[in-house]
Amino acid sequence: MSIPAFGVGTFRLQGQAAIDSVRNALDVGYRAIDTAQIYENEADVGQAIAESGVAREDLFLTTKIWVPNYAKDKLVPSLKDSLAKLRTSYVDLTLIHWPAPDNGVSVDEFMTALAEARQQGLTRQIGISNFPIAQTQAAIAAVGREQIATNQIELSPYLQNRKLTAFLKEQGIHVTSYMTLAYGKVLKDPVIGQIAQRHDATPAQVALAWALRLGYAVIPSSTKRDNLASNLLAQQLRLDDDDMARISELERDGREVSPQGLAAAWD
Repeated sequence: MSIPAFGVGTFRLQGQAAIDSVRNALDVGYRAIDTAQIYENEADVGQAIAESGVAREDLFLTTKIWVPNYAKDKLVPSLKDSLAKLRTSYVDLTLIHWPAPDNGVSVDEFMTALAEARQQGLTRQIGISNFPIAQTQAAIAAVGREQIATNQIELSPYLQNRKLTAFLKEQGIHVTSYMTLAYGKVLKDPVIGQIAQRHDATPAQVALAWALRLGYAVIPSSTKRDNLASNLLAQQLRLDDDDMARISELERDGREVSPQGLAAAWD
């Protein structure tokens, strides 16, 4: 299994903003796109892809199953609905969006249903999102760790999640980082700014390069074409050990996203 190192996110983008962002991202070179049922923009993403002229086989498309669709009789139909909106016969990766421990559907049930979606050819890979260690262990018990392509989790220089990422590395489960810029907060950090100045880079490039050097995939989003293109250049930025050590010291448990009732206890 393989997860692209760099993709474009679409969280909080809908309608023309989502269409333009994805179209611009594809135009400047992105080939991985991340969406979700709850974003309510799968149809917008599908339209942007259809109008881009980029061949489907050249893209890596991720979506996420939303909480009301976790039950075994709902998950596959909901994914088929997502595929219709995305104008494709399959996605490359489907994730369970949140553990949602109080919604009445067990990890075993929704992971087994997700594995069935893969067997049906609706998705080429499956994975999880926002799962702490205990729920990840339950997912592994349900389908086997070799089936879980990634755990997409909030990660930034302010929230480095070292215990969870170490566990995922031990299990051979790839880490995908979202909110890597912490809603833009890290862009104003003086340490990040100093490192950016030394490398003639942007603060966003530094934060993204930090995650990439740690082996994580990243999915930053932007409505601005110039920022999309600039972020992509983080792949060429090489931070040294001193840079990484300085960023390591920025940890402050700075979590931005933890919706009540959806998140399990964090590690």
